[in-house]
Amino acid sequence: MSNEQLVRLNVEGMTCSNCALGIRKYLEKQGLEDVSVSFPNSEAAFKFNGSHVPLNQIVSGIEQLGFKVVDDTEALAEGKSYLFGWSALGWKLFICVLFTIPLLLAMVLPYPILKEPTVQFLLCLPVYLIGAAHFGKSAFHSLRSGILNMDVLIIMGASAAFFYSLAGYALSLGEKYLFWETSATIITLVLLGNLIEHRAVKRTTSAIKELLRLQPDKAKRIKVNELTNEEVLEEVDTKDIRVGERFLVRTGDKIPVDGKVIWGEGAANEAMMTGESLLMDKKEGAEVIGGTILELGTLKVEATHVGKDSALAKIIEMVKNAQNNQPPIHKLADKISAVFVPIVLLIAVITFLVWFYILDSGLQHALLTSVAVLVIACPCAMGLATPTALAVGIGRAARSGILVKGGDTLETFGKADIVVFDKTGTLTTGMFSIDKMKSDLPEQQFKAILLGLEWYSTHPLARSIVRSLEVDSEPLVLSEVQELKGLGVMGKDDYGNTYMVGSYNIAAEFTDEKDHTIYVLKNGQLVGWVDMNDSLRPDASQCVTNLNKNNIKTILLSGDQEDKTEYIARKIGIEKYYANKLPQQKLDIIAELNDKNTTVMVGDGINDAPALTQASIGVSLSSASQVAIEAADVVLLNSNLRSVNEGIGIAKHTIRTVKQNLFWAFIYNIIAIPIAAMGLLNPMIAAAAMALSDVFVIGNSLRLRNKKV
Repeated sequence: MSNEQLVRLNVEGMTCSNCALGIRKYLEKQGLEDVSVSFPNSEAAFKFNGSHVPLNQIVSGIEQLGFKVVDDTEALAEGKSYLFGWSALGWKLFICVLFTIPLLLAMVLPYPILKEPTVQFLLCLPVYLIGAAHFGKSAFHSLRSGILNMDVLIIMGASAAFFYSLAGYALSLGEKYLFWETSATIITLVLLGNLIEHRAVKRTTSAIKELLRLQPDKAKRIKVNELTNEEVLEEVDTKDIRVGERFLVRTGDKIPVDGKVIWGEGAANEAMMTGESLLMDKKEGAEVIGGTILELGTLKVEATHVGKDSALAKIIEMVKNAQNNQPPIHKLADKISAVFVPIVLLIAVITFLVWFYILDSGLQHALLTSVAVLVIACPCAMGLATPTALAVGIGRAARSGILVKGGDTLETFGKADIVVFDKTGTLTTGMFSIDKMKSDLPEQQFKAILLGLEWYSTHPLARSIVRSLEVDSEPLVLSEVQELKGLGVMGKDDYGNTYMVGSYNIAAEFTDEKDHTIYVLKNGQLVGWVDMNDSLRPDASQCVTNLNKNNIKTILLSGDQEDKTEYIARKIGIEKYYANKLPQQKLDIIAELNDKNTTVMVGDGINDAPALTQASIGVSLSSASQVAIEAADVVLLNSNLRSVNEGIGIAKHTIRTVKQNLFWAFIYNIIAIPIAAMGLLNPMIAAAAMALSDVFVIGNSLRLRNKKV
């Protein structure tokens, strides 16, 4: 499985969620795993390795189902098949409206020419042909895929009215047998619904489009003239920048790719990544992020990460993954949608037979009633209920600097009843300062050992020690350095001496003094300790207060000493805390909490990674270690703890919206289909109601964009 890769295909031509179900069923038949097909994102994703059928054969199979696989993600996202500013769907609707209006006016205006059967036939014919091409192709391919979509019902209803009228016209049976306006109106209204739906669906995925737009198209690459050895600027496409190449960024420019400053000073606006409006100072050696804006100064930057490896690309990938990943609540809708159309077809047939043979209402009434049943049914609303709400909810979270890694994550996140916090670097700033140090060794030697060991650690304490000591000390050169989770860092010098730095756990056998921050061992003997001060994050108290107000229990789980852990817990309002816990002990505590609760763990260090994985939901700060970020289900890009509250709120409202959408879709069909079967709905009214049900679901999802959470 090591050569397995995630493949994404941009698929044009999906007109409803049942189309996505058809593609997914085809891909699963090919033996592909982790298949997800998103109608809002127009995308299919799956795990692929050499044991499967060739990729080009998979693409060919999708296209044989009636869809088109394209490469241009941005063109797809913007829907760029336009003529004079109108989409192809817009032109189809315009032509249909043009011919349908006279047919409807014939019902109310006293103009004999509008009632002429030949004129009505000529008005209806182009509308029906457009409808047959638009809905018929999709319906045919859905039959081939084995999952019938909404277009099957539409084309059957419109065709029944059209051919019934055609027979009446050919046999000169009179105007009572002519229902050209019914066929044309069904097609026109459903096209109108499709157009509104497509535009609304694109709005639900606006977060990805906004992220795509952050990356500038052009970059000023620096080339060195081989003859004069002078630097020359050339404007190139951002996608042509390679790792190691250098580029220039001036005031007001967007930084094209991730890189490292090699010359100049400036200040960058990184709000799109962190959510913070404060400008970040950039000077030689500083890292810059592609897509952010240089507000002040001029920089020469060397590219470090480009293309799919850039921070922005990874965020886009994460948002896409999350939007494609459906929560368990969606499975019920999928199962119902898969069998919905055959059930509706059966109901329509039974309706026709009952009205025609049992109630003896005549062919005309029986046919129109069964057509109304076909048209009023709407599996699209059920299929759209989950993906549209997820796309908006996850997109809103991303804009707020909260990266949620999946739809199932969002559902669980919204059920949180316990939030467990790590202390150092999570509730506190991690910006420590050395208060006091004592050692049996000479001061400079002790500092060299500290600096040499902590240089290799990602822990906030280690970073602070390095920052404090590197100004006037040289690190001891060490080999075989390793970071021991929950304990500290160990290494050897050139003379074979072994050194270790860590918490009280490594010094317990040598001293009873537990209140020091860092202990240092040389050859298994305690040689010194360091006391450090840490400050509380300004947003920590507010975060805990808000969680407590919402009846979400808060717990502090730390590897730090009892007195320091208790002090922080009491200061911010956390009643229950655990101190001096190793990674395995943290893991056991989280596992115990998970037995009866939905537990969220918020942490930032390597030692938190096991607990983040064990928790129902792991939340990591963007300033955390890479291990913690990868272990987490949610990443707070702005490292603001208040985002925990906002994330839970967005999750709750998103899942609530999904449930509202599903309830509406179910109730609509439960009520509408019997009403149509009882002959109380004209097919034209049924078509309008069907289109409006989709718009209602999408509109309800779009409320999430600005809803107070």
